[in-house]
Amino acid sequence: MRKIAIYGKGGIGKSTTTQNTVAGLAEMGRKVMVVGCDPKADSTRLLLGGLSQKTVLDTLRTEGEDVELDDIRKVGFSNAICVESGGPEPGVGCAGRGIITSINLLEQLGAYADSQKLDYVFYDVLGDVVCGGFAMPIREGKAKEIYIVVSGEMMAMYAANNICKGIVKFAEGGGVRLGGVICNSRNVDNESEMIVKFAEKLGTQMIHFIPRENVVQRAEINRKTVIEYEPANLQADEYRTLARKIENNEMHVIPKPMHTDELEKLLIDYGLAG
Repeated sequence: MRKIAIYGKGGIGKSTTTQNTVAGLAEMGRKVMVVGCDPKADSTRLLLGGLSQKTVLDTLRTEGEDVELDDIRKVGFSNAICVESGGPEPGVGCAGRGIITSINLLEQLGAYADSQKLDYVFYDVLGDVVCGGFAMPIREGKAKEIYIVVSGEMMAMYAANNICKGIVKFAEGGGVRLGGVICNSRNVDNESEMIVKFAEKLGTQMIHFIPRENVVQRAEINRKTVIEYEPANLQADEYRTLARKIENNEMHVIPKPMHTDELEKLLIDYGLAG
């Protein structure tokens, strides 16, 4: 079983990318569980056709400790298993604690047991690695393989570089490695070339470039992944290709984060600053 976490700047398209990639793997016959690690609990809605899923924290609040595995997971597109960690009530507590509580409960209930026959577990993690709770999947070795969703925008690259610093911090103790960066295009000038160079400087690869297409938004409005909504669309094939590349990926590295000056120079060299 491969345990993968998807990180990236807020709003970069992590959840969309994760769910479409999972749809591609599930379509290939892989058994996949997705654990949403965002308090908004929207990491699985495309796989579930927009159905609202009761989160782990909400379930614990209403049911107490008497919880069974099927109380906190639903089966979505192509038998993908969906879990949402949830978060505390607004204005109360730390949202990162939801991830810790959720993963611990899943372990206790046997969600990762060999009997479940999982091929993959994906963690869709909120934003940057600045909070201990959101770093939990890599801090405690729950995820061994990290992919960072990025674009050619300055703040997306800054966040990706910062996430790499978090990976380095926990790489030795937890064994976590970076599998690559996924460019979710924003149609920035020289975007593909710039992200290839960015990945090279980090010591990794741009594992795939996802072009920007309106069908992604249409699919989301219809509460589906692109693979389910328009399976013959070329954009669906992009996600299938990404799924295959992740499945076949053997490049797992401890990244080499860039100094801020070096990152800014890269942006200037590709015409995004100055």
